[in-house]
Amino acid sequence: MHQSVWKRGWIVKTLLVALMLGLLLCLPLVSPAQQKKRAAVLPFSIYGPQPLEEMKTKLQALLTDRLAKYGISTVPQSEVNRHPVASLPAPEAGELTELGKTLGADLVITGSLTQVGRRISLDLKALDVTGERPPFSLFMVEDDVDRVNEAIDRVSKSLYNQMVGIVQIDSVVVKGNQRVESDAILAIVETRKGESLDFDKLDKDLRAIYSMGFFTDVRIETEDGAKGKIVIFNVTEKPSIGRIQFQGNNKIKADDLTKESGIKLYSIYNPNEVKQSVNRLKDFYRQKGYYTVEITEKIEDLPRNEVALIYEIKEGEKVYIQKIEFIGNKSFKEGKLKDVMDTSEKGLLSWITSSGVLDKKRLETDAQKITVFYQNQGYLKARVGEPQVRYQAGYGLVITIEIVEGEQYFVNQVDVTGDLVKPAEELLKLVSLVKGEPFNRELLRKDVMTLREVYADQGYAYAEVVPVTREDDKARTVDITYRGTMGSKVLFERITIAGNTNTRDNVIRRDLEIYEGEYFSGYGMRKSTANLHRLGFFEDVEVQTKRGSADDLMDVTINVKEKPTGSFTLGAGYSGYEGATATMQIAQNNLFGTGRKLVGSFRISTISQFFDIRFTEPRVNDTKISAGADIFKWEYQYEDYTRDSYGGALRTRFPIGVDPDYTRGYAKYLYDDTTVTDVEPDAPFEIRDMQGRNLTSSITVGIDRDSKDRPWNTRSGSYNNLSFEYAGGPLGGDVY
Repeated sequence: MHQSVWKRGWIVKTLLVALMLGLLLCLPLVSPAQQKKRAAVLPFSIYGPQPLEEMKTKLQALLTDRLAKYGISTVPQSEVNRHPVASLPAPEAGELTELGKTLGADLVITGSLTQVGRRISLDLKALDVTGERPPFSLFMVEDDVDRVNEAIDRVSKSLYNQMVGIVQIDSVVVKGNQRVESDAILAIVETRKGESLDFDKLDKDLRAIYSMGFFTDVRIETEDGAKGKIVIFNVTEKPSIGRIQFQGNNKIKADDLTKESGIKLYSIYNPNEVKQSVNRLKDFYRQKGYYTVEITEKIEDLPRNEVALIYEIKEGEKVYIQKIEFIGNKSFKEGKLKDVMDTSEKGLLSWITSSGVLDKKRLETDAQKITVFYQNQGYLKARVGEPQVRYQAGYGLVITIEIVEGEQYFVNQVDVTGDLVKPAEELLKLVSLVKGEPFNRELLRKDVMTLREVYADQGYAYAEVVPVTREDDKARTVDITYRGTMGSKVLFERITIAGNTNTRDNVIRRDLEIYEGEYFSGYGMRKSTANLHRLGFFEDVEVQTKRGSADDLMDVTINVKEKPTGSFTLGAGYSGYEGATATMQIAQNNLFGTGRKLVGSFRISTISQFFDIRFTEPRVNDTKISAGADIFKWEYQYEDYTRDSYGGALRTRFPIGVDPDYTRGYAKYLYDDTTVTDVEPDAPFEIRDMQGRNLTSSITVGIDRDSKDRPWNTRSGSYNNLSFEYAGGPLGGDVY
């Protein structure tokens, strides 16, 4: 029984093998010659602004060469070009067939190149001499004429695919997209028109489109086209956010919450981004003191593939920091450490000052500031733990900061070594860290900067001062050595002014304390920057340096950002004494970019008139001497008399050889012609005595010191003045 079954199985297998062999014998054999027919490529036609005859045969040779690399037999170019049909401008199909038969070609290829601007198009037509298949054409476009070789490569590949029967891509299209542009999708896929159909590449393209994050589904379909397969990427877009809504937000405006969420209206809905926005909103609420806030998101469908994003908020009560406590602080009281912090406990004015509100980023910075504080007091190995925040219902927030102080270290030996620009004794007088004092990292940093400035002021622009510290854990001391390296002295090679569209170069250069051809000066650099700020013409001054034409030369660029220096002011008011009042002032502090100042003022009321013009030349012939002139005219009707005055003044300021950076002497001559009229009989004697004309001719001399870093919004410096005025006598006039 088993034997007969085995025999029947063997017979069936034999019959199947025989059947398969028979089918294979019946199939037509495809020879290499049939797979790769012989082709004849004719000279190209050229259409462009400047037709080039040599391009006709160059493109013919290029295409012939590319086809040969694909294994396609081609008729030699010289043999093709000797045939009469090759020189015809537009040969007919019959003529091309005759050429192919004469040359023994199965396929005759004609082509043309058209140029419009930089853009080119390449057109090929192929005629099957045997008539086995209809004629077909290929078309390639490139944006730049310099890419003609790439166009030939691509069209050769397509031609080869057509000849051997490989499926080509007719076109690549996108369907189903509503908001995302097709060009944006096609830009990330590798599949291109005219290429052979590659399913591995299509799989990569599908993944690339899906990874854009805009689609819930991506499918690939193919359809038959005129020149191969049409590849279709069918996409289903994710919904967009058509509405953002907040519910329960009574303390914070919806506009502020929208900005903090980071979610934009009509953006693609992404659940992960929405979750992150909830966390951002919670942090925002906590910064405002609402530490117990609860926020959940809800999604509702809307028409046109849109959704509504709704944030449901339970704000809760505002929670304040009630207590900040420290663990391990033995050397400093809690109050001292709290003074170091920006975070503070709730106070009586918390509703105004926002004290007691928790900001975690600020709290993290406070922990770092406490660490720096300890290290600046000599506790080199102090460690401050991460602040712990806990919420006590009905009370508020309690912050606990754990500190490990370690031992306090003191300064032992302080020395200066290396390349010294001054004796070590003089340099050591400049440093702040001295023996016996607690070690302080901040003072160490300042000492390094101070010593570097000393080197820089001597022309050593690239000098380095490196602090070397040696700790003695047993003695709890630190030895400090400042090692100086001079490098080469550096000269200013070129000083360039940039950014001054209005202010003239000389106005800036005359306030510089550095000069081309002189040695580098750190003090001069700092002083130059300060002087330019003091002018009041610039919002910002930035000095940039770079290596010059040699290692010992430096180029300096002074970048200034100008600000408006002119003003026009109108004002109006009313008072019970003067009645209606109107004022006007026109001022320009940098007249025509020269640095000169011109101010005109006018004031009028029911009982007074005032007019004056003031002009100042701050640097006469670019020297440090200034000069100015004033004229004025004013009239005022007092209760007892009327005063009418006109006159002028001449002013000058000049260095006096003392404190040249800030101190100046000045002199002013004043001429005032006043007429007093309408004096009441019961007016005071002094007024009745002045009735008539009063001429004042006086001179004022004095000294002032102006060290303000800026004319306005001063951050440092002061103004001091001492003056004496003399009138009459040899100056004339009748007022003494």
